Formats: sequence, structure tokens, C-alpha cells
Amino acid sequence: MATTNDLKNGMVLRLDGQLWQVMWFQHHKPGKGGAVVRSKIRNIESGKTVDRTFNADVKVEVANVDKRTMQYLYNDGTSYVFMDTGTYEQLEVSPEIVGDAKNFLLENGEAIVATNDGRVLYIELPASVELEITYTEPGLQGDRSTGGTKPATLETGHSINVPLFISAGERVKVDTRDSSYLGRVSS
Repeated sequence: MATTNDLKNGMVLRLDGQLWQVMWFQHHKPGKGGAVVRSKIRNIESGKTVDRTFNADVKVEVANVDKRTMQYLYNDGTSYVFMDTGTYEQLEVSPEIVGDAKNFLLENGEAIVATNDGRVLYIELPASVELEITYTEPGLQGDRSTGGTKPATLETGHSINVPLFISAGERVKVDTRDSSYLGRVSS
């Protein structure tokens, strides 16, 4: 148990029998009345995000979430297989839980796997990853006043938009949260 004054981003709470992750919170003291804590929380199972206001110093149950860095091994067609690098224990994760992280997972790459009571909750990737461009059309500079973009396919099969000067075979840095191009990676 903790109080609402102890909330932190990323903390997982058990509210009404469900697990919710704190995305954002703010302590607020209105002109009259007691202090409150405004928060934006996301349901871990459904992905639904809601705004919730708690009175200050209210007790909330904190869920015990075990976050371990694991190595992604392979996809067997029905699930993604991760291995704990310390114990060599393998864990199968369903595609629904992996979600959009599959667009940035490379074999032997690392990810953080969060579990609660032996059940996998979510996969957490670094903020950015370096991937190779496997295919993109040659960029032609035309009559435009601003820099243009073109679609490019990454080595994972995911497609992103890159500037016209990027060519196939180059390594680029990609933001894993919104699939945006961040820059070239010098070799």
C-alpha cells in the first residue's frame, strides 16, 4: 500500500481488481478544499487511458511488477520467445502483449519484460533503436520548398518515413514510441 502522494510515472496500481499504469500525475491544491492528485492512468490489459483524480493521502494498492531485461530470441508463429539472460529461462509472450514493439524487435535484441504474479503485462523497449533500411526508392529532389520524405522499409519489415537523402543499406535511429526517423547512424 502507498498513498497518492507517492505516485510516480510508470508505477502500476491495482484499482477495482484491475492493473493500471500511471502515465502522468500532478499534485493540485485548489483555492478551497483539500489537495488532490490528478492523474492519467492506462489499463494494462485493455490499453484504455482515463483521467482519474484522487484525494491527497488516500491509500492505493501498488501492484508488484517485476521488470527484467530479457533477450528476444525468435517468433515461432504463435508467440514471441524471450530469454532471461541470468537464468536462461525462456518465456513465451503472445502477440497481443508484444503489440507494436514487434516493429522494432530484432533477434538477440534486448527488451524489458514486465510481469505480475507470473503473468506478462507488457514489453518495454528503449526510447530509440538503430535499424537498417532494407528498401527505399531513390530520392529525387524536385521543386519543393521544404525537405520531403519518402517511405522506407526497415530490417524488421516495418515501414517509416525518412528524408529523401537516405538510401537502402544505411542504418538509422528510430523512435520506438511513434515510429519517427531520428537521424542517421554513422558507422
